[in-house]
Amino acid sequence: MLRLSEIKLPLDHVESALRAEILRRLGVDDADLIGFTVFRRAHDARKRSAIYLIYSVDAEVRNEAAVLQRLADRSHVAPTPDMEYKFVAHAPADAVERQTAKGAQRVSTHPSLRPVVVGTGPCGLFAGLLLAQMGFRPLILERGKAVRERTKDTWGLWREGKLDPESNVQFGEGGAGTFSDGKLYSQIKDRKHYGRKVLTELVKAGAPDEILYVSKPHIGTFRLVGIVEKMRASIEMLGGEIRFQSRVVDFDIERNPANPEQRRIRGVKIASGEIIATDHVVLALGHSARDTFEVLRERGVYLEAKPFSIGFRIEHPQSLIDSCRFGQFAGNPILGAADYKLVHHCKNGRTVYSFCMCPGGTVVAATSEEGRVVTNGMSQYSRNERNANAGIVVGITPADFPNSEPGDALAGVAFQRHWEERAFQLGGSNYHAPVQRVGDFLARRPSTKLGSVIPSYMPGVTPTDLSSALPHYAIDAIREALPVFGKQIPDFAMADATLTAVETRTSSPIRIKRGADYQSINTAGLYPAGEGAGYAGGIFSAGVDGIEVAEAVATSMIAELGKKTI
Repeated sequence: MLRLSEIKLPLDHVESALRAEILRRLGVDDADLIGFTVFRRAHDARKRSAIYLIYSVDAEVRNEAAVLQRLADRSHVAPTPDMEYKFVAHAPADAVERQTAKGAQRVSTHPSLRPVVVGTGPCGLFAGLLLAQMGFRPLILERGKAVRERTKDTWGLWREGKLDPESNVQFGEGGAGTFSDGKLYSQIKDRKHYGRKVLTELVKAGAPDEILYVSKPHIGTFRLVGIVEKMRASIEMLGGEIRFQSRVVDFDIERNPANPEQRRIRGVKIASGEIIATDHVVLALGHSARDTFEVLRERGVYLEAKPFSIGFRIEHPQSLIDSCRFGQFAGNPILGAADYKLVHHCKNGRTVYSFCMCPGGTVVAATSEEGRVVTNGMSQYSRNERNANAGIVVGITPADFPNSEPGDALAGVAFQRHWEERAFQLGGSNYHAPVQRVGDFLARRPSTKLGSVIPSYMPGVTPTDLSSALPHYAIDAIREALPVFGKQIPDFAMADATLTAVETRTSSPIRIKRGADYQSINTAGLYPAGEGAGYAGGIFSAGVDGIEVAEAVATSMIAELGKKTI
């Protein structure tokens, strides 16, 4: 197979045009082109008057070696890379102990304790799935509920203002990504093509085939619910086990008496009091598992504070964004709802950028703690809601955390909580979110009513003044950035666009530092993974990280099984 890239055709091209262009690029007759598949399809909308589709295709031709040799100097023709996933290990039959409520039950001569995965977000699900596919029968612990029960609880906050701290947008099967746009792209380097494994497994679980070839694939919340359930069923069919409402409250860490610096995980304790023995724990925590972060710090696991961003959610009419980005082609079904990506470097040294843009979506209540307001963005697969929304956020560093002691790894958590509590107060202390019209925000006056853009946040909003909803440097930076963004997207700073506070959980405020073997740098057998541990940002990168960590666990377990047989 040959991979042809950068094939550029008009948006409204006829179906036969792609085949014709492949023939022209390869310089072969129609009879010599056995077939082709589209590997990637993107669009170039830099000129709204003439939008193009950009294809990469895999073509099968006769006399492939001769064609490749003849086109050796063409940069956009090359052999199709092997992207098929290959497992790094397989557990020997009956080589893993089955854990029961009373501990571990031996089922073989040389057993190893089952690996435990903490969390069922994208990272935990893919780590669990890979371990199950390799025969290691993982035990997966989730503090929240199964995805459909969790969905009901989440709607309880959105419709009635009733928060369940253990079952919400942040906690429960599927993780925070379940209530998002379901974006499946990232800027991570993926030389081993693990991202293809992520997409392939999602398609097996019910995602549309198009996620395999569109440049910015997404699934949407409603579809994610069913996909998560099918992934769970696959894990269980392969011998894995998922326990819901099983919050991990402690870690059994053993020190070497001869060398106290050597530490090893020996088990985890869940809220019911049960202690589960294990030598391998994948910490696939979400970025909001603040109580677990505190336990890890108390147990001496190495943590460090890291940068993240804070800001607001901005909403515009989706029709405005479509028109600004696509012009006369707005509404074209191939293009779908338009998105954007904006960045501005401010005079005060801060950077403001758009984050997690959700075309045709809604702003959602995403708190996991009582007395706090947090926002996030969500879209369905159709992306056909009235408003477009995105985070407009400002980068901050640990140096910005006030009154924190040097080396305080959880100072960022306290910083987030402060602004979430402030948003709760500004919104009326009833989980309504404080909002302000962009025109009022730029004019430095409170909003007393809404304009043509109606905020989508539920359970409700309170027009107010957001100047005290973030640190002064963040407010100044956003006020400077919005008019600049308005030059890139006309009317972006329109007076009736709305800002909703507050967006604080753009990424984890900590990093649970790990080494090249993916284990905690000071606690063997503990594998920090995914977004909560500071190693991913979004569904796609979290899934990839889950695969990489699962491989590291499997490799370690095979090595330990080998030692036991000697």
